[in-house]
Amino acid sequence: MAFRKFLPLFDRVLVERLTAETVTKGGIMLPEKSQGKVLQATVVAVGPGSVNQKGHVQPVSVKVGEKVLLPEYGGTKVVLEEKDYFLFRDGDILGKYVD
Repeated sequence: MAFRKFLPLFDRVLVERLTAETVTKGGIMLPEKSQGKVLQATVVAVGPGSVNQKGHVQPVSVKVGEKVLLPEYGGTKVVLEEKDYFLFRDGDILGKYVD
């Protein structure tokens, strides 16, 4: 609910990273160091888009609720009501998952 009080500007996308797997399918607990970095996230808020050279607004390519693939590095960490979110530019998002 905290992200409803925060609206990204321009072509920014606010995402919430998915949690890392802590237990394997066989039931083995994984320590934090051996857990891989989670590159999947859910979009929680999007900006209106960027303005091109002709002055037209280019909308953002993802929508709220979609699952996306993030780059390994980048993004800006934002803490809203003690929960971590990340801001990425629309062009930095590598892809989205379709059902």
